[in-house]
Amino acid sequence: MATIGGAPGGAAVVWQSWRVGSFSDDLRFRGLVHQVTDDGLLALLDGQPLTAYIGFDPSAPSLHVGSLLQLCTLRRLQVAGHRPIAVAGGATGMIGDPGGKSDERNLLSNEELAANLEGVRPQLERFFDFSEGAGRARALLLDNRDWLGSLGVVEFLRDVGKHFTVNQMVAKESVKTRFSRPDQGISYTEFSYMLLQAYDFYRLHEDHGCRLQVGGSDQWGNITTGVELIRKVARAEAFGLTTPLVTKADGTKFGKTESGTVWLDAQMTSPYRLYQFLLQSEDAVVGSYLRFFTFLSHDEISALDEQTASHPERRAAPRALAAAVVELVHGADEVLRAERASAALFGEEIDSLDEHTLLDVFDDAPSSEVARGALVDGLPLVEALVDAGLVSSRSEARRTIVQGGAYVNNRREGDEGRVLGVKDLLHDRYVVLRRGRRDYHLLRVG
Repeated sequence: MATIGGAPGGAAVVWQSWRVGSFSDDLRFRGLVHQVTDDGLLALLDGQPLTAYIGFDPSAPSLHVGSLLQLCTLRRLQVAGHRPIAVAGGATGMIGDPGGKSDERNLLSNEELAANLEGVRPQLERFFDFSEGAGRARALLLDNRDWLGSLGVVEFLRDVGKHFTVNQMVAKESVKTRFSRPDQGISYTEFSYMLLQAYDFYRLHEDHGCRLQVGGSDQWGNITTGVELIRKVARAEAFGLTTPLVTKADGTKFGKTESGTVWLDAQMTSPYRLYQFLLQSEDAVVGSYLRFFTFLSHDEISALDEQTASHPERRAAPRALAAAVVELVHGADEVLRAERASAALFGEEIDSLDEHTLLDVFDDAPSSEVARGALVDGLPLVEALVDAGLVSSRSEARRTIVQGGAYVNNRREGDEGRVLGVKDLLHDRYVVLRRGRRDYHLLRVG
């Protein structure tokens, strides 16, 4: 079976916060244990190294922040001495998991899937240590097309399908939910998904001694099917563990915003945008996010919990969360850039931002174009504020300026006769206008 990937950049970070107790104590502290197939699993994790796997769905060219919980959980297993296997679902990704989905997925072409896998692999490699220095805990990155792609239909039905009744499969929550919608239903393709995933677990057990599958709580039915297949075919004991589903404070799906999904690829969601998304975490859930998505120690997290309770206005916990996750996903340099950009949003340091970061910061702000000649001749600030829609009239513009509510490149302007010129341009192309604390407009020189 082919192994993909090599030594990751920065994945071999030594983390020992769980040593305040046992590894299972850390899992409980972080709220990561939702369901287990056997009550003895946690004691087993404390007592001997296991090989564990999590599957990742390459349905897009990047993983998203909803994948962070499983990435971090599998990494925790490795630094506790267990061997992690990350499975990129090159075969099952062509089918689509019905779990947690109310509609049938669109099937991907081979070309789309190959492109997605190329995007996802380096993200997986960043979280795990694939080097020989990891010893028995050395990670594997596998593609299930290596075994499912050559599996014949008759062989699959004979060796896997015969061990499960349709009654059992229909009773699984992921299937039952779809059956409750007669207008939608479920195709035989997606109905077969749980058996394909069960076969993944079986092959990993046979080829690599894998005894544990981890996934979100919506994967419970698929995981227990794999545990049962190993018991019936290999006559061996295997285990499953699920983590809670991650939601926002209002119960909506974590990782979704008004503008769409928050991705781990820096080109699809910039590190600054990821930082801002996490910085906006509500007090009600930030403690859970710190436990799920960071490797901060128990004491550090408890101290942040106390600060959230006593001084929520300081936003210490969301800042710590945003910094820890951006460093984990993109590196320490991007944390510094994101923090500098956040500070510049309200400070005069805005002129120190590079052009890419500047545009990223003001991506959501209204913008308009102005001819360069207007700035060469001198553009009255009063007119600029009106044209930008920051005020409704020249008289309101003058009043705003005199009262100290008008800013040019985040510098307060008190002179109603102020004229914008070429010297005000950032990167020779932009002027940032602001009214009050949060009303921005980006002038672009055409």
